[in-house]
Amino acid sequence: MRYKRIFLIVLDSLGIGAMPDAADYGDAGTNTFVHIWERMQGLSIPNLRKLGMGNLCRVTEDKESLGYRMRLKEASTGKDTMTGHWEMMGILTTKPFRTFTETGFPAELIKELEEKCGRKIIGNKAASGTEILEELAEREIQNGELIVYTSADSVLQICGNEETMGVETLYRYCEIARELTMKEEWRVGRVIARPYTGQKKGEFRRTANRRDYALAPEKKTVLDFLKENKVPVVGIGKIEDIFCGQGITESAHSKSSVHGMEQTIQKAKELKEGLVFTNLVDFDALWGHRRNPEGYGREIESFDVKLGELLSVLGEDDLVMLTADHGNDPTHTGTDHTRETVPLLMYAKSMSGQAELKDSDTFGVIGATIADNFAVTLPDYLIGESLLDKLI
Repeated sequence: MRYKRIFLIVLDSLGIGAMPDAADYGDAGTNTFVHIWERMQGLSIPNLRKLGMGNLCRVTEDKESLGYRMRLKEASTGKDTMTGHWEMMGILTTKPFRTFTETGFPAELIKELEEKCGRKIIGNKAASGTEILEELAEREIQNGELIVYTSADSVLQICGNEETMGVETLYRYCEIARELTMKEEWRVGRVIARPYTGQKKGEFRRTANRRDYALAPEKKTVLDFLKENKVPVVGIGKIEDIFCGQGITESAHSKSSVHGMEQTIQKAKELKEGLVFTNLVDFDALWGHRRNPEGYGREIESFDVKLGELLSVLGEDDLVMLTADHGNDPTHTGTDHTRETVPLLMYAKSMSGQAELKDSDTFGVIGATIADNFAVTLPDYLIGESLLDKLI
């Protein structure tokens, strides 16, 4: 074991340029990070630049950069959260999850959900979570109805007012929806509970009590094999939800990306060895989908401050890995994720070298490197080759 602790942090949706097949997804010319950089006329990100992000994206020439950096291409089909994270942990997804962006959910599914929940469903379309509250939340509260909607992702989302419906009731409805959407023709990647507060337009606010009901990986991932080999695996943010708890030994949900970093920093002060796997969702949920490059840029700058705090508490035998799961270019059309390459920045205080490594054709190098570090043998069906011997 070279590193006692590895901190894998996913900056959700921070892509760095269109994949070769991006045009097939309607995403030609996308570049989340660079387009934000251009819109903001630069970003104040000294710590990311120190780890080579500016050099990797060709927006700066920082001679004093540390560690190793590279671009990762996604081998899986799709551009969503689950396929990206699963691929990091070795799972290749060749059949994309179902989406209902253009049509809404089938009448048969809606009818079954209404019968099992005992509420009339309204919405049933692709929409922004904040906009659909403004449009339908008053009606939901007054009539005891149920807002169901989707997005460009493979998701079924259900809104519930915390004061009038209650979060436990909302969670129960989502569990029902998850069971129904296990059918192949309705099979979405995630059912998401979207609790909110407020009683009238202009006052509705989504809360931090969101809960994701994701499909479980069909095969064991790197996380499962780490856990089986007694390696602690701490999931922060959405990680437990994305993997349905599989391979996780401890988890903590986050109220925001800043909170997620604070939880990660706290673990850096407590954990003796193992993997801390963190997802920072605000980049994607608050700014990417809402096509707000300025907000996204400010979020990156806020992250950079917390990154500096994390780096200051690392030991000599700690490794930080920064990456993303897909793109979400806020200057692109629509509100969907974008099919992009992602960065991988790797740094440890013990490293004597620094370099830009050759591009990888899979995110799977991340999990393979982590498993190699902890001397965990992986089965052949998991994809990705370890980078450990390149980190000197």
